[in-house]
Amino acid sequence: MAAPPEQRCWEREQARLKAGVVEQDTEEWQKDPNFTGLERVGGVDLSYIKGDDTSACASLVVLSYPALQVLYEDCRMVAVTAPYVAGFLAFREVPFLVEAVQRLQQEEPELRPQVLLVDGNGLLHHRGFGVACHLGVLTDLPCVGVAKNLLQVDGLARDELHREQIRSLQRSGDTFPLTGTSGRVLGMVLRSYNNSSKPLYISVGHRVSLDTAVRLVRSCCRYRVPEPIRQADIRSREYIRKQLCAPLEVRPARPESKKEAELEDESDA
Repeated sequence: MAAPPEQRCWEREQARLKAGVVEQDTEEWQKDPNFTGLERVGGVDLSYIKGDDTSACASLVVLSYPALQVLYEDCRMVAVTAPYVAGFLAFREVPFLVEAVQRLQQEEPELRPQVLLVDGNGLLHHRGFGVACHLGVLTDLPCVGVAKNLLQVDGLARDELHREQIRSLQRSGDTFPLTGTSGRVLGMVLRSYNNSSKPLYISVGHRVSLDTAVRLVRSCCRYRVPEPIRQADIRSREYIRKQLCAPLEVRPARPESKKEAELEDESDA
């Protein structure tokens, strides 16, 4: 069955932007074992009201590094018009995140993040261009994809071998590579927190190497989810509650995320 015209347009745009992805470290701080020179790490999130797929809160936070204290937050209610289509999440969410980065640049440029952690995938994607790549290319900021579930592409599967490899991750910092049937390493599985056996799936977004991405994410984890993403999520949910003056349930953008949230450790909230 042929893809709808809108989807074909999105595929062309992804292919065009993908040509701009840089998969190597480009910053001096990335080349230092202790990330000397890294002072600000950003995190982004969109949260939706349960039962409403058109009203969301887009959140950008900037944390100090290595202390991981919140220096800046921007939460805005936005009207989401693009439909959710698997593999094209960026067209639904990234425009609002780009606007948040642009507002920060205009209002408090001294707090511009030196890297963004994104709740989603980068090169680990059906066409090698996930939301972290998309946001990175459009903002020209180093970006890292941090996903909670395995995206099953290029032969990767949540099979018994994969579960066995996860069980082999005994302590915080343990990893194994995600190698597709193409032979390419698409990302890394990281046990980010001793008290959680559920790993994270790290992939390159833009202007960062996979090794650096993994080391950075691990250094930002107080719990399972790295603090920049965790704070962006917490603050977007709280913003919705305050805006609506009611304790309404809110949820992340992805359909599978509600199930993920039910399985999360309490410390991940």
